[in-house]
Amino acid sequence: MNRKKLQKLTESLTKDCKHLFRGFDKDNDGCVSVSEWVYGLSVFLRGTLEEKMKYCFEVFDLNGDGFISKEEMVHMLKNSLLKQPSEEDPDEGIKDLVEITLKKMDHDHDGKLSFPDYEAAVREEALLLEAFGPCLPDPKSQKEFEAQVFKDPNEFGEV
Repeated sequence: MNRKKLQKLTESLTKDCKHLFRGFDKDNDGCVSVSEWVYGLSVFLRGTLEEKMKYCFEVFDLNGDGFISKEEMVHMLKNSLLKQPSEEDPDEGIKDLVEITLKKMDHDHDGKLSFPDYEAAVREEALLLEAFGPCLPDPKSQKEFEAQVFKDPNEFGEV
């Protein structure tokens, strides 16, 4: 498979995943190695809930400190929510949403989300997996990707 075809396939898989690179670059060296890429695709295509939770948490932890802070939540929600014309200040609505989210997800009540907080909340309500924006491929994109990649195993001989 040539580079252009592979790039087109992965674009369809990750079109809504804005922070894909950060989630794949496990050693934070600014490059995604082959092993990081293969592991990332494994999580995307066949990952367990535990693997997907770890991946999403790492994507949402913008500064890599092991917590999702209020500031990180505001930043992610500001970039992922559609802006609606209204008289209310959109930042106030986002701050309210962050407070509601913390009430639901911050089990130890320290004002930020640790992985155990996030994990407990997702196990209670699976929809919270991508609470701060999309970071996993949707099922349709995943199926299209798999259909293209796995349709002809001999095609990889032309790499």
